[in-house]
Amino acid sequence: MPKRKASENARIAVIRLRSSIGLQEDVKETLLTLNLSRINHAVIIDKRPSYLGMLQKAKDAITWGELDAPALTRLLQKRGRLEGNRRLTEEYVTRRTKYKSVEDFASSLLAFKAELAEIPKLKKVFRLHPPSKGFRGSIKRPYRNKGALGYRGSEINALLKRMT
Repeated sequence: MPKRKASENARIAVIRLRSSIGLQEDVKETLLTLNLSRINHAVIIDKRPSYLGMLQKAKDAITWGELDAPALTRLLQKRGRLEGNRRLTEEYVTRRTKYKSVEDFASSLLAFKAELAEIPKLKKVFRLHPPSKGFRGSIKRPYRNKGALGYRGSEINALLKRMT
């Protein structure tokens, strides 16, 4: 694995909040490239310039921010699915990987010592519930203007907790 710059050392959670209706074709293609085909789907990416460009292009339909270990562990335990729509369990992780638990895998993933592909048959898209108590503000406005779209930094962890 190539050496990463200090600014690239972060895993980002991306959640799709809006539908394709009214979006430009290049934005729709970007969302499909990110594997975000439906509302309330989430993916985990790293902080590469190519990904950041895609996020900026699709900023009117998604929200994103940096993950922390408890949020990633919760996401994997609650919404992680294997082929056949089976849940990701501690037993499966310990039996099929070198990691002792989902929490151990999540911390390794955040430290760039692991990839999601190391868990066999794990789906790359997490299907989330709508957030409990709804979105705080409009889903048509940017996060910095009391909306829900665009970059939200570490606040993505609180949103993920409400959506798992």
